[in-house]
Amino acid sequence: MRPVIVDSAIYRDGRRTDGPADLSDALDEARATGDAFLWVGLHEPTEAEFAHVSSEFALHPLAVEDALKAHQRPKLEIYDDSLFVVLKPVVYEPESDRVTSDELMVFIGDSFVVTVRHGEGAPLAEVRKRLEADPEVLRQGPTSVLYAIGDAVVDHYLDVAAELQVDLEELEADVFAPMGGAPARTAERIYNAKRQVLEFRRASVPLVGPMAKLTTGTVPFVYETSVPFFRDVTDHLLRANEQVEGLDRLLSDMLSAHLAQMGVRQNDDMRKISAWAAMAAVPTMVAGIYGMNFDHMPELHWVAGYPAVLLLMAGIVAGLYRLFKRRGWM
Repeated sequence: MRPVIVDSAIYRDGRRTDGPADLSDALDEARATGDAFLWVGLHEPTEAEFAHVSSEFALHPLAVEDALKAHQRPKLEIYDDSLFVVLKPVVYEPESDRVTSDELMVFIGDSFVVTVRHGEGAPLAEVRKRLEADPEVLRQGPTSVLYAIGDAVVDHYLDVAAELQVDLEELEADVFAPMGGAPARTAERIYNAKRQVLEFRRASVPLVGPMAKLTTGTVPFVYETSVPFFRDVTDHLLRANEQVEGLDRLLSDMLSAHLAQMGVRQNDDMRKISAWAAMAAVPTMVAGIYGMNFDHMPELHWVAGYPAVLLLMAGIVAGLYRLFKRRGWM
């Protein structure tokens, strides 16, 4: 069977310790001393697989349902026996220039933390490793895990925003290039970039409310000593949101500029077509009049009439060409 429980450990006084394999016994041991907590990490559990965990930790049914179904907005829910937080890590794929989002749920209660991860974009092994290397932070209890996860997710937002900024600078250079690319392809690239930014915003913008609430110091299971840490995370999140808002405005400006360029090009094309049509109309008109079947038409039987008419048409067309060229129509 696949390993649903990715990792499970008891942390006492900021240090990882070995505990019972049974979750119920491990939780009792963590609660016995009052200075320890149990952290259980799960990856995409099914309802049956999560049932045992949810019953052992007395998790609220509504939170359990959200954790299993995924597809949730970032949020913070307070229940009698636990705190439920949803975060959406984002992943940038440089090969396809795509932004995808996964989901990460965190349950915090009396001496326990349960994390449920959906997708491959939010591995917590590095977060756990970094926390285990910093006992001072781990001594804050379950709150330290929530802080470390939020900090890792938000810091990655800044990294993804920087990657998107590079992509948009390249796209901007193409849009304002002298000849540019194919107009339809350029518009498609701009709309695709807007979709990536929208995916980013769906993950980062709704997280501001939950993070701001964690800075108030009134949320259950969150120690007041952790408030400065959450303020730091909130500050980074606001900066990431400012960057993504700037990227969205930049894309809107690029799209407007591209459409304006398209209009200018169409006007240029219409002027060129009109100029060529005007030059083609002159010989057509002269040839039409000269070719009428009349017996009494001036110069009709003149030997030099044909070359004279050709020279006349060529002279008029050349004059029109010079006029249109001088006015920038050609």
